[in-house]
Amino acid sequence: MVNKIPEELIEKIRTESDIVDVISEYIQLTKRGRNWFGLCPFHNENTPSFSVSEDKQIFHCFGCGAGGNVITFVMDIENVSFPEAVSKLGERIGIHIDIQNQSMDNRIHRYSKKEENMLNAHQFVAEYYHHLLLNTEDGEKALNYLFKRGFTREDIESNGIGYALPNWDSVAVLLQRKGFSPDEMVESGLIIQRENDHTYFDRFRDRIMFPIRNEFGKVIGFSGRILEPKESEAKYLNSPESPIFRKSEVLFNLDKARASIRKKRQAILMEGFMDVLAANKAGIDNAVATMGTSLTKEHITRLKRLVRNVVICYDGDHAGWEAAKRASELLYNEQMEVEVVVLPDKLDPDEYIRKFGPESFVQMIERPHAYMSFMMMYARRNKNFQFENDVLQYIQEVLEQLVGRTSPVERDLYIKELAKETKVSEEAIYAQFRKLDADFAKNYKRAEQKNTIINGPIQPKNLNATERAERLLLSHMLFDMEVVNNILRSEEPQPFVHDEYIAAFVRLIGFYEEYGTSDYQRFLEMLDDPELRRIVMEAALIERDPEFKEAEIQDSLKQLKKHRLKLEIEKLMHDSQEAERMHEHKKALELLQRIIELKRTLSAI
Repeated sequence: MVNKIPEELIEKIRTESDIVDVISEYIQLTKRGRNWFGLCPFHNENTPSFSVSEDKQIFHCFGCGAGGNVITFVMDIENVSFPEAVSKLGERIGIHIDIQNQSMDNRIHRYSKKEENMLNAHQFVAEYYHHLLLNTEDGEKALNYLFKRGFTREDIESNGIGYALPNWDSVAVLLQRKGFSPDEMVESGLIIQRENDHTYFDRFRDRIMFPIRNEFGKVIGFSGRILEPKESEAKYLNSPESPIFRKSEVLFNLDKARASIRKKRQAILMEGFMDVLAANKAGIDNAVATMGTSLTKEHITRLKRLVRNVVICYDGDHAGWEAAKRASELLYNEQMEVEVVVLPDKLDPDEYIRKFGPESFVQMIERPHAYMSFMMMYARRNKNFQFENDVLQYIQEVLEQLVGRTSPVERDLYIKELAKETKVSEEAIYAQFRKLDADFAKNYKRAEQKNTIINGPIQPKNLNATERAERLLLSHMLFDMEVVNNILRSEEPQPFVHDEYIAAFVRLIGFYEEYGTSDYQRFLEMLDDPELRRIVMEAALIERDPEFKEAEIQDSLKQLKKHRLKLEIEKLMHDSQEAERMHEHKKALELLQRIIELKRTLSAI
């Protein structure tokens, strides 16, 4: 590698980057005993199986097998190369590393080459739009509009807001000059191809441009606001779905809000990115928003890794109420703690802040309604308690929310409130509740049995004797370089059976040739394949008996030799049968003699 990062600097960054602190920036960890636990960010789960050891400075998931140290965690979670991971961790502790000249031959790709081109193009165009807004006469009108809307220059710069020229093809021409593929740029949503002459034009024209970033801070799309309202054009125009921009997965501002969400142990969920920007200006820095789509399972997974408490702050109109109900139910069903802010006068958060001021909005956020309180407010809407049907429907809707979800204390509290509101006795309401609760228990048990069969938890793989031998042998190799040297000098210098273990063994030989000492954590960092890192980490974590090291190694080698012999015997038997079928009797006899020899060797081991 050209211009390698000095080993002592890598060691300093690794040592000074506490793994619990780093991982806590990505997922919520809870201490149990000596270790910390959380939901694994590398596979979907409802029960935490992701363990972080503060003493050993390593992590391991008992569900999917992912594991490593603080550097490999950053490599895995952000799918970046080793130098990039070291650089990111270095920045956290005030050490700057220039990785521009680092060789990227071993780079891990979260993205395909096409997706990387799209990301690079989006970053380039975002910088171009930003320059036009702040530094050109063409951008003055848009800049003044933003100032009038309360945006400061700092707001504009920190969010990378820009301006798209009214020209039809300024971005299309620039991208072509930069060597980007027009077909890829069309697919990414930056430009559009005309059907008649197949030339290209810009998707965004004469609009204030708001970059949309993924959770790692990479620009993946834009939302453009029109400057002058026109009946023929939408007020906001968003990038279309593309290989890098999937609305069902993106939470606007998550890259910036993550640290605050973790610190405050709370996320504010909004409907639109303008609401988030307005909330930021009001001093609320833990807000995120969906991008023109309803809340999805993917959105919830991203939130759930960071926090348990979500405060929903949607628009105050009818559509906002409906969306808030749907989102709160989805979150509640995922065992999240849900609260809801109800804005008056059908206002959205941006309008509320402009009408009542930031302080009033912050107070609203700090005093949200509990989940059940909001559900009762929702059920009460458009009902007249003078009518018996409305009363019965209201009681039914509220009780359906109470069934199977609330504690006895909450249940008692809300049933008392129901009785007071409707003038129906608590006894009658309890009788109806017990009936619903019995039906729920019956259906829940049936659903649980079905779900256990279909969607059972990830079970650790049961290893056979050969796989256990490979893992144990690799474990001894990781902690003692001499084990590798002895095997290389033996009659069978390649003892492994499965391809992944052979690959790990070859990489380990190279590592020892370069470093000359055993250090499994440093070796993990050298592996660019997450699957190889998983195998190495699992081998490093199994129990070995130092007193019986030689016996364990020899037993493992014997088991692997047996397996190879069995494979060879199976192959020769197949070849022998094929020879018999082709009437090649001499060849069949020779193969049979070889099979007999191998069976004798096998029985002697």
